[in-house]
Amino acid sequence: MLAAAAKALSQILSPPMRSILWKSIGMALVFITVLAIGMQRLLNWAATAGGIWAEGMVGSDYHSMVTVLTWILSIAAGLSVVAGAIFLMPAITSLVASFFVDDVADIVEREHYPAERPGTALPLGQAVWEGGKTALLTIAVYLIALPFVFFAGIGFIIFFIATAWLLGREYFELAAMRFRSPAEAKAMRRQHAPTVFMAGLFIAAFVSIPIVNLATPLFGMAFMVHMHKRLSGPRPELIEPGRAKAPVV
Repeated sequence: MLAAAAKALSQILSPPMRSILWKSIGMALVFITVLAIGMQRLLNWAATAGGIWAEGMVGSDYHSMVTVLTWILSIAAGLSVVAGAIFLMPAITSLVASFFVDDVADIVEREHYPAERPGTALPLGQAVWEGGKTALLTIAVYLIALPFVFFAGIGFIIFFIATAWLLGREYFELAAMRFRSPAEAKAMRRQHAPTVFMAGLFIAAFVSIPIVNLATPLFGMAFMVHMHKRLSGPRPELIEPGRAKAPVV
């Protein structure tokens, strides 16, 4: 696993990857800006109009409780752009990755597995659907974990573990679906769930590093291409006939 991570890291800045890197960074910055602004406006509404509506629903007896909640939401709105850059980055990178799945995987396979048949490109719609689902789940986890951030940082731990599971699952399945049907890819991921989760911890750690995390789509996809190859084991059907080993007599 460490060797796979090292290979993925070393390849991020390689000449074939640079154009993909710049495109993915640009797309990620656009998405993060739109989502952060949207979240800020949503929380601002919840802290003002939402607070008035809530007090009207529960009555003036709960005025103090509503005031505390609106105060927390006001702080969250003020920090939403910064928080968005941190907490929403896993969601953003999972969506961005879906646009560059095959570009990254093709480069990794050509450089490190030239004797094996390359994977089949995923339909863009399917890849974006998988990335979109992961992005929405990540945002949902962020909203659930947000209240716990104020309690000894428990929210950060919850979010990190959930991010490792979500991103590990997505990147592994995207890598596996180049060689398997979606059902087979998901079954393989479940079969190797502990290993995929451990690999997801590497991606979660990478995406938690500011600025560097903009390269997460490249690192995550390259890393999981290696992990899929490793977990697949010897697969003679993927080897070109002329390069296959002779059977042992």
